[in-house]
Amino acid sequence: MTIVRPAATASRLRIRVCAALADIPAAEWNRLAADATPFLRHEFLAGLERHGCLRGHGWEPAHILAYDQGRLVGAMPLYVKSNSYGEFVFDWNWAEAYQRAGRSYYPKLVTAVPYTPVTGPRLLTVPDDPSADRVRGMLVEQARALMCDRGASSWHCLFPSEMDAVRLGAQDGLRRIGCQYHWHNPGYADFEDFLSRLDSKHRKQIRRERREVRESGITVEVLSGPMISPDIWRVYHRFYCSTFHRKWGQPRLTLEFFMHLGRTLPDQTLLFMARRHGEYVAGAFALRDAHTLYGRHWGCSGSHRHLHFEVCCYQTVDYCIRQGLRRLDAGAQGEHKLSRGFTPVPTWSVHWLRDPRFALAVAGFLERETQAMREYMTALEQHLPYRRRTEAG
Repeated sequence: MTIVRPAATASRLRIRVCAALADIPAAEWNRLAADATPFLRHEFLAGLERHGCLRGHGWEPAHILAYDQGRLVGAMPLYVKSNSYGEFVFDWNWAEAYQRAGRSYYPKLVTAVPYTPVTGPRLLTVPDDPSADRVRGMLVEQARALMCDRGASSWHCLFPSEMDAVRLGAQDGLRRIGCQYHWHNPGYADFEDFLSRLDSKHRKQIRRERREVRESGITVEVLSGPMISPDIWRVYHRFYCSTFHRKWGQPRLTLEFFMHLGRTLPDQTLLFMARRHGEYVAGAFALRDAHTLYGRHWGCSGSHRHLHFEVCCYQTVDYCIRQGLRRLDAGAQGEHKLSRGFTPVPTWSVHWLRDPRFALAVAGFLERETQAMREYMTALEQHLPYRRRTEAG
């Protein structure tokens, strides 16, 4: 770890940059991330570093840590990026504009969970600490200072909680809105109860798709961490890799990383595995916490009609209902989710650009984009599959 500088506004605070989370005791980091998503836990982030998911792929850890008399009181996950892959907030056009102007957009700094478009806090502090706002301010101040120290063009905070997005926007950050599709559980008794809230067309469509999967001889089992053997992890990882290979992409998450999660987060790690004639034919990976299921990566062998919807939508919705979870976050993109009961929700990112002229141009672009995105989400609300009050009687 490298000491950057003492905090200017709080003499007791000391700021450090950490190049490996393995250097930080897991209990200390997790104390700050206690109410966050599983993706911010030490097990997940350190696992990415330890098991070959970041090295050589453009993610160089440079996490910012705040100490008060030797005690960790604040942290911000941060990476020096040499590309824009794995971020899900697309700034390739900004990079091209920078290059056309004869400047280099990379390196840039990114506060995010690699390969994970899941909203959560990004300014981690001790819960209920009265000095938390002061610590958050110092984390932001040091990230902006590090942007200059590293010669980075910019700093981008991706998928912060709405509260953190407001805080960051108040410190001269340019806020950007995005859209995802989540499923919400108001307290359904079972999957049929959920279907009863949909209009007739969509209710019949889902029943037909599920029936065709069953009639093809496919069954789905839900496995938690302790139930997932190394052989099952190997089968799933082949499915995961096949998705990228079909799309001319490169898988980033290693088999060792998935197995690490199964060991270190056993109660939060899940696989939804589909069988046909005794053989696994598809699988989806998910993590959960007390309130939310986070559907992540899917893969399959061959072509199986409606199986993606069965595994990634219907089985995960059914799991949420049975477990009493309030929300299913199935990741980025996918308007097809709307017809299956998902609703649009806003996501956020916040951006700082060192070049004031470029920052001004981006601010103008974001103003236009924000208006268009809000109009788009309003239009989507008019096409949700839920019954209107008149139809419900």
